[in-house]
Amino acid sequence: MKDYYIYIMTNNSKTLYIEITNNLKRRVYEHKMELIDGFTKKYKIHKLVYFEITSDINSAIKREKQLKNWHRQWKINLIETQNQDWADLAKEWFLDSDAETSSA
Repeated sequence: MKDYYIYIMTNNSKTLYIEITNNLKRRVYEHKMELIDGFTKKYKIHKLVYFEITSDINSAIKREKQLKNWHRQWKINLIETQNQDWADLAKEWFLDSDAETSSA
């Protein structure tokens, strides 16, 4: 069974980015290395601050839409329930320069 991740990333200004993926480690790596043009590259969204896991893609999509429609303060409260200091949850994932991102 496949896992799906609903995740929130941010930058130093606490700009929030919410998305889903089936490979969190690979996707975070893409954000950190700015491999994909767009919002996260433009605003240097490099820090993973929150994520949830589900095995149901429909639940993941529903939750992503729900979170995107929340007021900003609700999103902040959600992050701070599990990560009060806004630490980068993926900080140590890529310490080795040849870290594998295909098997997260």
